[in-house]
Amino acid sequence: MATDEQDWADGVVVGRIARPHGRRGEVIVNPDTDFPDERYRKGAVFLVRCADRVESKTVQAVRFHRGRPIVALEGVGTIDAAKAFVGAELRVPASALRALPAGMFYRHELVGCVVETSDGARLGSVVAVQGDVDGSRLVVRTASDELLVPLVDEICRRIDPVAGTIEIDPPDGLLDLNVTKRRRSAR
Repeated sequence: MATDEQDWADGVVVGRIARPHGRRGEVIVNPDTDFPDERYRKGAVFLVRCADRVESKTVQAVRFHRGRPIVALEGVGTIDAAKAFVGAELRVPASALRALPAGMFYRHELVGCVVETSDGARLGSVVAVQGDVDGSRLVVRTASDELLVPLVDEICRRIDPVAGTIEIDPPDGLLDLNVTKRRRSAR
């Protein structure tokens, strides 16, 4: 079933297909959600882009191995069919996300936020959130580097995804310690 490109653009990434599993078309998913048991269940529907086409795929069966779901998707019945989906993002409509408690945010809400120190110095923008609910960090792209900022209340003093801002109050030395050089391609 083909789906509109706008649905894809408005969708939220909840995982990526890592590789095929077995000969019957199952795939191993790297989940990008703090609620994998809720998100990956029989009957769940994901948007998937494959061969320049966006499709809805329904989960026919699922089991977990070492924290990762092994999923059988509707219409994917062979290892060759599963190989076509390797690396594909799994998305859901933002409306399918449950409301979070106060002070908790979805990753997609934080990506793009401008990060400033409490004295008003602009550091850069969030390009990713790494880790899980037990220990996350913001990846902030500065003018020349990437900066890793622990996503904890003691450092991230004010988070306002609607305004697109995150105010941090880092302890002395944290910003110097957590700078990484961006990887540049050889070409």
